[in-house]
Parts: sequence; structure tokens; C-alpha cells
Amino acid sequence: MALFTPPAIVRTQVWRLSPKATIYFPIVSGLKNSQVQHFINQRLQNVIHHLLVSQGYFQNKDRAEVVSTFEVKNNQRGILSITISNYTYIEGAAHGLTVIQSLTFNTVTGKQYSLSDLFSPNSNYVERISNEVRAQIRRREIPTLEPFENINPNQYFYIADKTIVIYFQAYELSPYVVGLPMFPINLFYLQDIAAQGGPIDILATNS
Repeated sequence: MALFTPPAIVRTQVWRLSPKATIYFPIVSGLKNSQVQHFINQRLQNVIHHLLVSQGYFQNKDRAEVVSTFEVKNNQRGILSITISNYTYIEGAAHGLTVIQSLTFNTVTGKQYSLSDLFSPNSNYVERISNEVRAQIRRREIPTLEPFENINPNQYFYIADKTIVIYFQAYELSPYVVGLPMFPINLFYLQDIAAQGGPIDILATNS
């Protein structure tokens, strides 16, 4: 049934918190279940507020430049994956900093997925994904602050069609100049350990 679930409607709302702080905020509508729709919108709002707090906007309103944007990475088969990108520069700092947070939902049930939710219990998904990330670091010659070992069991990710993208924040893996390292992995590579009825299982099934 998920194959025929209509996509959510995602509109942009603009919040101008100050002349130097603009938030482009996603509003989800068109879902059959109003409670699910409210939950998803509340979670999106919470993440944006958390990013503003964690990056020091409210403590430095007069000196802070902020631009928050979002991208819809997947909106099909009942799986909605959105990234929220928050750039903040505090006057006097050496440079600004961009932080990305991603949220992936089932638009029918309202479930929000962490990385571990995508895979069968007791599967070796951490090892499988880490091996692929390690291979890409080597192949793409990405400089790292320390030798890469493994991803976090609930590493940052988003889903884009037939791909899961594992990513790291600035300074988490690489020097600032690298930005936010991202590692796309084909869903079919992970299909054999995917949780039944989860996003990978749904999206890797040919319609």
C-alpha cells in the first residue's frame, strides 16, 4: 500500500527573526491523518528551534547572522526525508558554521526513524555502512582529523530516492575546509539487512 501513498505537500514559510536572521521553514500538509501531520510539523519546528539555541542565536541576537533553509530529499511511497541546514555567524568569530539536521518520517504512521530503525535487529548495519564510508574516504581522498573507525549507531542520515546518505557535521570527521562530508550508499546494497516494512524495504522494492 505504501507504493501508492500520495506525496506530502511541503510548502515554505518564511520567518524573519531580525534583519540578519531569516528562517525558511517547511510546512507539511495534505496528509490523511491530521495528528500525524501535526506531529511532523512540530518535530520540524523543534529541530529549527534547537539549532538556533545550540548555535547561540538567542544569546547573540544583535551580533548574529542566521540563514536556515531546508530541502525535501525524499517524498514518495509514504517516506518523507527532509534536511534542515542552519548557517550561523556570530560577529567576531573566525567564520560561520553550518549545521545540518535531517528528519525521516513515515507519513502514514507518523513514525520518525533513526538510523537503527532502518535495519533488522542484530544486523551488522554499523559494520556494513562503516566499510562503505571507509572505502569512499579512501577513494575520494577525503582528509580526516583522525583515522576513521566506525559510524555512530545512530549516525546522521537522510534518504534520497534509492540512496541513503550518511553525513558528518563540520569537524566531526574532517577539517573545516572539507565542509560536511557526505557518503551516498545505494539502498540495494543494504536491502538484505533492512527492517521489514521500513524505509529501505519500501523504497528498494520495485513498483
